[in-house]
Amino acid sequence: MAYTTEVHVALDGDDDAPGTPERPFATIDRARRAAREAAGDVVVHVRAGTYPGPWEFTEEDSAREGSRIAYQANGFGTPAQDEVVIGGGRVITGWRVGGDGVWVVDVGTLDTRHLTVDGRRVDRAAIDGIPGEVSENESGYVTDARLDWRAGVEFVHRGVYPWTEARLAVESVADGTITMKQPAFSWARQLYNSSWDGQTSSGPGLPTRVENDPSFLTEPGTFALDRSCPGEHVLHYLPRTGEDPAATQVVAPERDTLLVATGASGISFRGLIFADTTWLRPTGDRGFLHYHGSGFHDGGRIDTVVVVEGQSWLTVTGEPETVPACASLVDTTDIRFEGCRFTRLGSTALGVTGGADTVVRGCGFDTLAAGAITLTGTYRAVVEDNEVRRVGLDHSGSPGIALLDTVDCTVAHNRVDDVPHCGIVGGPAKGTRILHNHVTGAMGVLADGGGIYVSGPQGESHEDGAVVRGNVVTDTRTPYNFALYTDYGAAWVTVADNVVRRADNTAVLHVHPPLDNVVYRGNVWDADPVGSEAVPDSVTYEDNATLTDAADLDAAEARAQAGPRRR
Repeated sequence: MAYTTEVHVALDGDDDAPGTPERPFATIDRARRAAREAAGDVVVHVRAGTYPGPWEFTEEDSAREGSRIAYQANGFGTPAQDEVVIGGGRVITGWRVGGDGVWVVDVGTLDTRHLTVDGRRVDRAAIDGIPGEVSENESGYVTDARLDWRAGVEFVHRGVYPWTEARLAVESVADGTITMKQPAFSWARQLYNSSWDGQTSSGPGLPTRVENDPSFLTEPGTFALDRSCPGEHVLHYLPRTGEDPAATQVVAPERDTLLVATGASGISFRGLIFADTTWLRPTGDRGFLHYHGSGFHDGGRIDTVVVVEGQSWLTVTGEPETVPACASLVDTTDIRFEGCRFTRLGSTALGVTGGADTVVRGCGFDTLAAGAITLTGTYRAVVEDNEVRRVGLDHSGSPGIALLDTVDCTVAHNRVDDVPHCGIVGGPAKGTRILHNHVTGAMGVLADGGGIYVSGPQGESHEDGAVVRGNVVTDTRTPYNFALYTDYGAAWVTVADNVVRRADNTAVLHVHPPLDNVVYRGNVWDADPVGSEAVPDSVTYEDNATLTDAADLDAAEARAQAGPRRR
């Protein structure tokens, strides 16, 4: 594309300069104002370096009708492309080394749940559960073990339901009495109640993991943030062999947002890296009461879902919130991300709410606390040729890519790898197309999900329903999963010409509520789906093939042409 106007930005620039290659601007805000004033197509060349977020765009920053504005790494698409980072972190210096080898530094009011060391995300120090004999009460827990934990401890409750993982913060510890933060703990006791096969459970139960106390620092390459003295927080890091505080770059994420666009249109982001954010919600009084996917409870209505009348039921949030995104589009039109990378982020990477015609193409998403892409209530989005891996590191229910209440959205030719629950999720929607994706290593942590999961009504006929076609799903892991999972009253779905290998179950035809107008046709897998011996009347099941020969399955995968295309 030939651009009418070219603007240049560099960290050593000057906002009083003209924004030329020789005299660039210093900030994105100044470049954004220049782009507003320009006519025709505009490109903003951003030179190498880390620029603080958030970058904010409104309707006034939109391209003029028939034009585009591109914000891109200098040299985008060439071997000389600059590394441009939109960052949310603070470089930590001033470490002192204790006799136990732990690095310690005073960080004032800094609050974070994440840390990056030489570009590598490091985990918080943790132990498996509460020591001693433990009981639960209305305010928390009691143990016969003597605890000397400092402020900032967080409990992880994995598998409250098989697909659910909650996080709750500790308010205080006095000897063996653990008082939890409120209202989160009371909410958890109201939210998580179920009866299944005659066994009734109540409340979150005992934590499966306890995080963030300096006494837990036994594994090299882990950290803890001590918040015991308000405004005088202390960061602790147990280094790996060979790390030197004088030669190691430590970045503590302190922002939760890197980009916000509201009502804007006609803007492209190209070759940018979004990195190093945190999300403090789980640490606060309201906790992170996860239910399913990217949804969590924030008070409000609690519903009871009856699975088998008089036998099995569970309580769920009736008004779920969604994990926020580090890059957020709200009611935008024709916003494009091309060749960008999203990494080391504390929540969902990219969220699109409302609006239309978003394109996410050729981007990389990795090392994320939650999911990669969440589309909610938007029209005609296209998500294609992206690489998604190592997501849901803090919030294990998070899908790689998720759609909810969308219209005519397409997810095609993506690679989704190493995710703790579902790879690609399509909730109730219309006109969804999930085509030629390669999903591998899904369901690595939680159960009852799938490589590709579609639930609820998907349209009013097969013409505007969902199509799941030409995908390859391999190595779906935890027990009780389905590589191709149409669930919870899925209706008007066509599942065709997909390839499945090495799943606990390839697919399932009997679910609650039952499937309606669902077609399984021309799929190839290495085991028969659950329920295929007695296909429900509401399901069309034809021309599927169960193969056990590896060469035949290899050939089927090749024909599917799944995964990102080389451009």
